[in-house]
Amino acid sequence: MMNCFLGIDLGTSSVKVALFSRDHLALVGETSREYAVAHPRPGTAEQNPADWWIAVVDAVRRVTQAVDPTAVQAIGLDGQMHGCVCVDRDGEVIYPAVIWADSRAAAEVDDLTRWQNTTNALLPGRPAAGFAAATMWWLRRHRPDIVSRTAAVLSVKDWVRWRLTGEIAADHSDASAMWLYDLSRRDWSADLITHIGWRIDQLPPLKFSGEMAGPLRASAAAELGLPAAIPVAIGAADLAAQALGHGVISPGQLLATVGTGGQILTPLARPEIDPLRKTYTFAHASPNRFYQQAAILAAGLALRWLRDLLGMTEDGQAYAKLSALAADVTAGAEGLLFLPYLAGERSPHMDPLASGQFLGLRLHHTPGHLARAVMEGVCFALKDCLALMPGPEGAAIVLSGGIAKSAVWRQMAADIWQRPLLLADERVPYAALGSAMLAGVASGYFQSVEEASTVLTGATAIVEPASHPIYDVRYALFRDMYPHLKPVMRDLRRNPTHSDLFYP
Repeated sequence: MMNCFLGIDLGTSSVKVALFSRDHLALVGETSREYAVAHPRPGTAEQNPADWWIAVVDAVRRVTQAVDPTAVQAIGLDGQMHGCVCVDRDGEVIYPAVIWADSRAAAEVDDLTRWQNTTNALLPGRPAAGFAAATMWWLRRHRPDIVSRTAAVLSVKDWVRWRLTGEIAADHSDASAMWLYDLSRRDWSADLITHIGWRIDQLPPLKFSGEMAGPLRASAAAELGLPAAIPVAIGAADLAAQALGHGVISPGQLLATVGTGGQILTPLARPEIDPLRKTYTFAHASPNRFYQQAAILAAGLALRWLRDLLGMTEDGQAYAKLSALAADVTAGAEGLLFLPYLAGERSPHMDPLASGQFLGLRLHHTPGHLARAVMEGVCFALKDCLALMPGPEGAAIVLSGGIAKSAVWRQMAADIWQRPLLLADERVPYAALGSAMLAGVASGYFQSVEEASTVLTGATAIVEPASHPIYDVRYALFRDMYPHLKPVMRDLRRNPTHSDLFYP
């Protein structure tokens, strides 16, 4: 019987659950299950945590059908970053989970920015709408009843881990991404939490990602079809887990990941803050590492939006078809340019009121042109991010996420960034692999994530960049568009007819 570690990756739109062999961290099986994001008012993004649990139970049961459940030796998990789940003393959810794509707290971001200029706390970067700190400040102002009833504020994976073990806790990687964490002290920022009107005891105790949270409790084991009492790791933020799965732990490495959002990151030996606050520095899943990242909000999310707009939601081959359509269009999308700011934007603009744009749209443009323009727009936005990262020009980049499964999109990225891309096995869900590595550490099989990374396979192919002069022209136009359109974007978002945009 092959012994396995189970990795649970709680993304924005779906959960991926995968089994990896204990000895070689080879993929044994994986599955996924989607869940919805609700937008009850313009600018909001909420989820029902019960949907996460239903999806986890279904996915775990499906992925373990082909193995003896007793082969599962430990569980690790990771989840989407920045959002918050308010729970009462019994761990029950008392308000919809407000996730990273929510922009209701734009006014609170302005206040937090002013406060940041007065504090000695080493915070991860500029505050943003969708970060837990801004959402909690919004709740204090508009829903004080929720604040008074909240016993603990949890991240996505922390709530699911509570369902698994009954343990209320947070790890350093997710805590730092909530913008409530002092990187220099490696602890919650008590001054900040007081400033936004919450109590420090409403934040859970901090542990490292590879620590054991506890045994799988019997009630959860019965639902999942797994043995009770197997070890469950504390877990990590999804981006940290993704980096672990690729072995991106050492300073100087670069990782580009395109999931729902998009990120460029590089590990750091110590926390270094961008003085312009256009990037973020968070704690890594390794206890002695941090990482610097620049992020865009709508990467795969932009392509998913286009998929749904074109009525391809129920088509299981929709993304492959969109890639094929895009491949039939020449570089530059025949004059069509896309700004992927569908949920506002982080790096480099840090603007929750930024909005998506198609520019140059003409009668001859087809769904293939739209698909190519969306893919190119995401790559242009990530090129903005890449320009903010330290390290030598031209260094190779590990490419991860859904983009790696599309030959046309990954070649587009290499061509636009003018960097060689290192591709690993596109079938492997790397965040779930990182979580499985944490399961191995929590169970004592590995002494550290660094030890676990020594058994990883690594890159299996390289995508070399080709030269397309049109991309230089298009990228220059892309960079010019935001400053020109920013006033219009803000006027449209603050139109008096949308007075309920940021609602109590």
